[in-house]
Amino acid sequence: MATKRSARSAGTSPDAHKTDGAADIHWADIILVMEQKHKNRLTAECSRLLDGKPIHVLDIPDDYKYIAPELVSILQESVAAYLVR
Repeated sequence: MATKRSARSAGTSPDAHKTDGAADIHWADIILVMEQKHKNRLTAECSRLLDGKPIHVLDIPDDYKYIAPELVSILQESVAAYLVR
């Protein structure tokens, strides 16, 4: 039987549609970010909350509008490898 997976989306910029928070980090088993600068920002601002949480950089330029269809497609393809167990 397949395990159900859930995902949340949050940004590291104060201007993001939804910003990341402690509750999101506690909830996550793994954290996926689009760019290295996002990982750097998270580790600088939330280092204690991230203990034991793997963070993976997807190397997707953060040049897309929120929920842009092209971005959704790229994310679905990129994230699939991290969800297979």
